[in-house]
Amino acid sequence: MLTLDEATALLSAARTAATEQGVPMSLAVMDPAGHLLAFARMDRAPWISADVAQGKAWTAAAYGTPSHAQKEKMEPMPNFAGALTSMTHGRYTPQTGAVPVYRDGTLLGAVGASGGTGDEDQAVCSSAVASEGFATSA
Repeated sequence: MLTLDEATALLSAARTAATEQGVPMSLAVMDPAGHLLAFARMDRAPWISADVAQGKAWTAAAYGTPSHAQKEKMEPMPNFAGALTSMTHGRYTPQTGAVPVYRDGTLLGAVGASGGTGDEDQAVCSSAVASEGFATSA
């Protein structure tokens, strides 16, 4: 599991990447069980982005894959995606914009972002993970 210092460093790195992109975002860091470790909503980020970033990070942590993988998997099964979202009380968010965080093949958590396009969100998360010396896959 990520330490609080590591989660804070990931959050800071994601905020820096979002600032460099010029896109205000909400950013969330979860542990591998989907519990929130660190969160920030940048000035001018859409208010709804706070919940979306957490949902994306929860989804990446739950499956140990980028949230985009769940988006692709669920596209032909919208009813099942809706059922999963309902069963998880809205946490399951199969959209592009979050990546898992691994060290030495062990899932430590996930980073999610919302406020830009899905690709912009995911780029911010991937940049943060790489800059802090973690990996996005086992």
